[in-house]
Amino acid sequence: MLAIGLTGGIGAGKSTVAGLLVGHGAVLVDADEVAREVVAPGGPAYRPLIDRFGPGIVDEDGCIDRPRLAALVFGHPDALADLNAITHPAIGVEMIDRKDRYAGTDDIVVMDIPLLRDIHRELLGLAAVVVVDTPTDLALHRLVELRGMAEADARARIGSQPDREARLAGADLVVDNSGDEQHLKGEVDRVWALLVELRRRADPPVGDAQPAD
Repeated sequence: MLAIGLTGGIGAGKSTVAGLLVGHGAVLVDADEVAREVVAPGGPAYRPLIDRFGPGIVDEDGCIDRPRLAALVFGHPDALADLNAITHPAIGVEMIDRKDRYAGTDDIVVMDIPLLRDIHRELLGLAAVVVVDTPTDLALHRLVELRGMAEADARARIGSQPDREARLAGADLVVDNSGDEQHLKGEVDRVWALLVELRRRADPPVGDAQPAD
């Protein structure tokens, strides 16, 4: 099993790239999906969040209203730190568990993590980090024109994330998503071939093993 990290700024097209990698045969572990599950009723972060932020974050169905919770912490560093202290450990445990289900297989497991940091390499045992890269002005255009976000909101969301240069500095492989759909597919094909070769070198078939001295 080869575990790799996938990241990219908002509007970069990371989810599209994840889907294309799955189409090639990758297994996807999505941090956003895990984050939703750990705050669901019965999840490990559900009650601690209510204890910290109050019953006002719970909607009429008994679920945590994520936009309401986000509004409470956005622009409030102490509240955001408390949120992260509650949710990040629970998300990390579940991400590791899902990855480990494929131990001993020849799968390429893509760990889709929007805010991937150096610590994730060690905690998740990532063999490589793939960054989906898009010029900031193009990402802004996509958020406003394709997702219907207000421009001010889109700029704030982009500004709250690590900048493009910081993400690229931590990349082992880069998917350029500055072109059209066909260009992106070609980029993913290229990166997939490199990942397959990385998996082969990390765990060569028995016939390729080097004899002992």
